Amino acid sequence: MKALATLLAFALPIAALSSQAVLGNIGNGLEAYQKQYIAQNNLNYEFVSHSSFNDHRLRIVEPKLCDPSVKQYSGYLDISGTKHLFFWFFESRKSPSTAPLILWLNGGPGGSSLLGTLTELGPCWIADEGKNTTYNPHSWNTEANIIFLDQPVQVGFSYDDHNRNTVNTSAVGAQDVYAFFQLFYHRFPEYSTLPLHIAGESYGGVYVPNIANAVYQHNKDVTVGPKHINLVSVILANAMSDPKIQYASIFDYACGGGAPYRVFDPEVVGYNPYDIRKKCQREADRPLCYDEPVWIEKWMNIPANKITLGVPPERNFTAVNMAVYHDFLATGEMAFDTKALLPELVNDGIRLLVYAGDCDTLCTNYIGKERWLEALDTKFHDEFSKAKLLPWYDSATGRHAGEVRSAGTAGNLTYVRIYDAGHMAPYDQPEALLDLITRWLQEIPFA
Repeated sequence: MKALATLLAFALPIAALSSQAVLGNIGNGLEAYQKQYIAQNNLNYEFVSHSSFNDHRLRIVEPKLCDPSVKQYSGYLDISGTKHLFFWFFESRKSPSTAPLILWLNGGPGGSSLLGTLTELGPCWIADEGKNTTYNPHSWNTEANIIFLDQPVQVGFSYDDHNRNTVNTSAVGAQDVYAFFQLFYHRFPEYSTLPLHIAGESYGGVYVPNIANAVYQHNKDVTVGPKHINLVSVILANAMSDPKIQYASIFDYACGGGAPYRVFDPEVVGYNPYDIRKKCQREADRPLCYDEPVWIEKWMNIPANKITLGVPPERNFTAVNMAVYHDFLATGEMAFDTKALLPELVNDGIRLLVYAGDCDTLCTNYIGKERWLEALDTKFHDEFSKAKLLPWYDSATGRHAGEVRSAGTAGNLTYVRIYDAGHMAPYDQPEALLDLITRWLQEIPFA
């Protein structure tokens, strides 16, 4: 089970405030939005609350790490005074007032979304064995505002005051993420009307449908949601959403000719399960087959970086928390068919993008993705079943980057196979993935 976990994984109580000054209230109907300044443990926060979410508060700072050229916010969603979810927001490099908003989540369960920030699609990449970062010219914030959120509690910089793993299902965690959106939008109304895209990688295929469903259901209940959330799409990146179909696809990928490389012959033993093109001896190499998670831990735990991000100095960053994985495993959630949460949303106009790197050998391989999309019971089912795979060419380079299959006039149901990419496709093909996300956000056809 530990091996399986490895494959799948890739602030203080309000009573402790030393000072706070109320700046004012902003009414929204019967709800009151409140903003305060807080000094806590020698860290200065902006503190945001709303009467509709009495158990949730935001603590915000303005860092200048990673890419100082764009506006940033980071800090915590405090839940019931004892649980704290870390977030890091980057404005778009282009027209942030009109660019869409993406929420990005890495998987695990237990993997920090800062893995995505610093190795895949964020404004900078980790470098120099964790001593520095370098500018990422292919960051998704080239075209969008992005929030990276460490959830559930105990993931990355998120924590519980009592060191208990207090969330062990995605449905429960989704309600906290919904509260985060509400507080974030009340503090930053300039982003509240922008199109929202919720994206997740790997076990994000469980997180994201639950979060999107929570947002969708609350949007229908105006007595619950003080702000309508403009959810327009769901993006599942090398994600697990239907274990029954996707686990069954492993044999066909490895033994039925689906893999671009032979898998089980002796000459190919010792390859990276996240990317079959690469060698990996787990006993000699790192368990995840990549150096970057260790480098990220080193960089995130630099005291000056923690202060800048509004992280209490005693908090320690871990890239993957296996205790969270085992807590989720114990609930049986990993066997749930979370794709069942999607048809209602898709039928009501929320677009769905599913992409997969063709060198990912896990249960998240591209064959299983296409199969569960074929089985998804939506009004686009027949059209998608008849749709053919078409070539997709990177707009910037003209390179044949993959193939696409879609249904609906806006590509409402879209599947993309990405050539020469593994489990973390933006890590392997950053330029092509920027083209992919740009097309998706702007509703430009892939083929």
